[in-house]
Amino acid sequence: MCGIVGVLGNREVVPLLIDGLKRLEYRGYDSAGIATLVQGGIARRRAEGRIGNLENRLAEAPLFGRTGIAHTRWATHGAPNEVNAHPHATERVALVHNGIIENYRELANELIAKGHKFESQTDSEVAVHLIDQLLQDGLSPLQAVHAALLRLRGAFALGILFKGDEDLLIGARRNVPLAVGFGDGEMYLGSDALALAPLTDRIAYMEEGDSVVLSRTGAQFYDADYQPVQRQIKPTAISGAMIGKGNYRHYMQKEIYEQPAVMGDTINGVLNPIDRSIQLPDLGFDLGALKRVCIIACGTSYYSGLVAKYWLERYAKVNVDVDVASEYRYRESPVDPETLAIFISQSGETADTLAALRYVKNHGGRTLAIVNVPESSMAREAKAVLLTKAGPEIGVASTKAFTCQLVTLAALSLAVAQARGALEPREAARLVGALTEVPSLISEVLNHDEALHALAEKIMDARDVLYIGRGACYPLAMEGALKLKEISYIHAEGYAAGELKHGPIALIDEQVPVIVIAPTDGLFEKTISNMQEVMARGGRVIFMSDREGMTHLDDRSFARVELPAADPFVAPILYAIPVQLLAYHVAVLKGTDVDQPRNLAKSVTVE
Repeated sequence: MCGIVGVLGNREVVPLLIDGLKRLEYRGYDSAGIATLVQGGIARRRAEGRIGNLENRLAEAPLFGRTGIAHTRWATHGAPNEVNAHPHATERVALVHNGIIENYRELANELIAKGHKFESQTDSEVAVHLIDQLLQDGLSPLQAVHAALLRLRGAFALGILFKGDEDLLIGARRNVPLAVGFGDGEMYLGSDALALAPLTDRIAYMEEGDSVVLSRTGAQFYDADYQPVQRQIKPTAISGAMIGKGNYRHYMQKEIYEQPAVMGDTINGVLNPIDRSIQLPDLGFDLGALKRVCIIACGTSYYSGLVAKYWLERYAKVNVDVDVASEYRYRESPVDPETLAIFISQSGETADTLAALRYVKNHGGRTLAIVNVPESSMAREAKAVLLTKAGPEIGVASTKAFTCQLVTLAALSLAVAQARGALEPREAARLVGALTEVPSLISEVLNHDEALHALAEKIMDARDVLYIGRGACYPLAMEGALKLKEISYIHAEGYAAGELKHGPIALIDEQVPVIVIAPTDGLFEKTISNMQEVMARGGRVIFMSDREGMTHLDDRSFARVELPAADPFVAPILYAIPVQLLAYHVAVLKGTDVDQPRNLAKSVTVE
């Protein structure tokens, strides 16, 4: 989850590296550092905490050079302090690392026996000492890196500099993404295209097991067998302007407000404009023949999969299982070639989900990736791909990526239902129409942001918050609780409303806000009954429903949030917005770091 960037420049690179780190800070913000080649040697500056601390360090002790690497860290091994900050270096080599080296203890003991002294508590430092030892053994820099890669076990992306060679930067990846940028007399290395967006729009994405040798005139790629290969240079649509906050206070706020536009783009990408039907790209298999679907994801993407389970089972009449990716492959689950396995990830690089995809693929299963990054590992490795069109999402707490996943899964559910003949044409057209209305309905919800801000003031001091919902809004209850936990650090849980009386109702007292997600659907009356059980025990009910739903509310409710009426099919998408805004305003009022909450990083590329 760390971010790395490297530059072979024709100018001073420290400002370029700092800018790249700022664009990668969503990947980690425990510490940061830079190394450059200066006067025939390696110079470093590192600092604990945010990149601003590194900038202060550089103001006190400037760093110069036209060749450099930089790193922003999300701590795995070792405390988040300056000693453990990257780059790690010896006299001959400097290295930045994203990932985990699993056999670091074994390698460290071997290198200590040869006289190497370790300064940090990280697994990463073993890589720089291993390469250093191989250089001492007489290998060239490239030979040393390739020999080291044969010894390293785990997942990693590496950027490596060598003393005295200002026209050399070596990169390598295994199970962790890495991109190469091509400039005018300059070359760049980065964890993703976001870091390189201000520098170039020409990107080559390294494939699994690749290594690359960069000079200022170009790049030589090597495959997993260390044989020279060509990798395609592609234009990227990501620009530096897309990544700014604009007039918004936080990235999360900006991304919440972008949802009507990006959901509209996502819907238009799967909509036949002539007959207003769902038209997916060719997925390579017959949707009408599906008998079972397995959805695999992590975190917020997992909750979008749970919503899709309701849609696929109700409208397409197909059996669906939903699995947490980190558990799926370790059960050694049998893979049915006739089952469609759907993998959901914003980045397309989530380590657990990617590993599960490879497990299914290696066992002959059908794979479909739903991702937001078309150049990601999952997009390249899955048999079929559906792209969400959320654009770059920087805030750690997913908002627009989640709702674009829901839109994509809703369209897929309708496509499967139509292919299986499970929906009458008139009903299918009605549901498609409901989906196309979602962006305008969300714009209406955003116009009531001030009311949600006022509500946030009433719950910001709570120690515990419960969310309840039924049907497809049950996963929304869990997602709402996750959002509040992630950015405000308030303990929150989401429950199926009917399950309250089977245990969780014991938590209810007059100090506990209970957020009830209750669109007027076929389960509305049952949800109201569960809400009455909460109010009878003094719980502070915050009721989210439409105008019709509000007529069922009595004076015992603590607060209410009225949403526009919507078809129950799309209600989970619409109701995602107020739970996002509520969590956002609570976090702002509590003074937490909304975009970069403690202990979390955006792209989870380690297990």
